[in-house]
Amino acid sequence: MKPPDAAQPKTDAPQPIQPVAAPGDVLQVERHDFVDLVPEGRKRVQSMQGFDPVYTDIVDYIVRCTHRIWDERDVGLIYSHYTHNCVVYTAAKTMYDREEVVRDTIERLVTLPERRGMATQVIWSGDDRRGFYTSHLVTGSGRHSQHGSYGPPTGRTFVSRTIADCMVHKNRIYREWIVADAMAIVKQLGLDPQALAEKAARARLDKGLLAVDIGENRRMVGQYPPESEAILDIAATDLERHTLQWLHEVWNRRMFGRIKDVYAPTVMYHGPLMAELTGIAAVMHQTIGLMGSVPDASFEPQHICSTPCAEGGTKVAVRWVMEGHHLGHGLLADLGEPTGKRLQIMGISHFHYRDGRIVDEWRVYDQLALLTQIKLAQMADQREAPAT
Repeated sequence: MKPPDAAQPKTDAPQPIQPVAAPGDVLQVERHDFVDLVPEGRKRVQSMQGFDPVYTDIVDYIVRCTHRIWDERDVGLIYSHYTHNCVVYTAAKTMYDREEVVRDTIERLVTLPERRGMATQVIWSGDDRRGFYTSHLVTGSGRHSQHGSYGPPTGRTFVSRTIADCMVHKNRIYREWIVADAMAIVKQLGLDPQALAEKAARARLDKGLLAVDIGENRRMVGQYPPESEAILDIAATDLERHTLQWLHEVWNRRMFGRIKDVYAPTVMYHGPLMAELTGIAAVMHQTIGLMGSVPDASFEPQHICSTPCAEGGTKVAVRWVMEGHHLGHGLLADLGEPTGKRLQIMGISHFHYRDGRIVDEWRVYDQLALLTQIKLAQMADQREAPAT
């Protein structure tokens, strides 16, 4: 049976945070030009108590403030748009205060000053009283024209995808998860990912950071098989519950055949390294390929939200973590031969459901960060090895 595109939660379930405005009133990115997304003189269509007057709804807020900070170079807006003790998680590092976010932003602007981050879509939930959650897919493009973290300028152009999930209250972001496809940029610039990953790993090692293998990931307990049912506590609608259930079946129970039941035959897959693929076989290959590199991995959804879409149907955002060991060959060819080292993959996926099937998936994770994890673990082994 096909799931409804937007079902109401059960009455006995915890009540989710619901948008104040009707979905049609809040801006949607997909069909609008940029000037329509940051309009002048638009009346506020959503309760935004505590937000700057310029913002008319939560989508306007996340698109406009991103543009003001990154494209207009008003980096100082970070002081009024992030809390002093904000935590920003990335695949490469975690930042624990606002001043570090300012420094990191300046460094990125220096390295890639011609980059433009174009909003592709924003999936959101919440309200101004309890807080908003936004999942913002950005397509970035530009040219490597300056010396910086990527080394001397190559003059080459690039395009890559990033998804940023933000928790926002009264105009300030207090937690953020950024998943950027750095490997896509590195490949297009013609740089050596091995050397860049080794440099990043060395910097971590010098700070005393070591890769720690925590053992089994609890996907299975002892010799028992994985649980047949997913944990659905984070879901607010039937469609979100349906999404968590089939993700559990595919990723944790390894029932890859389930993909043909939830994806449309004409599905478009937008993946890491700017992969643009079509069809169920492509999605299945990309999924099994990732699992092939980390065959013992657990898949743990950490947040899910959904928004009705003007294109028809509903878009769903899922932030997830995979934990396992580099035990096999798969899509992550840049990792080299299996090393056995522990890997943690932070990813975010956006799904577009229409008529009960997924017609588009955007999947973002950072292969360069995984290579850095392996390099760090190997360096730690060398440091701990007894001298001969």
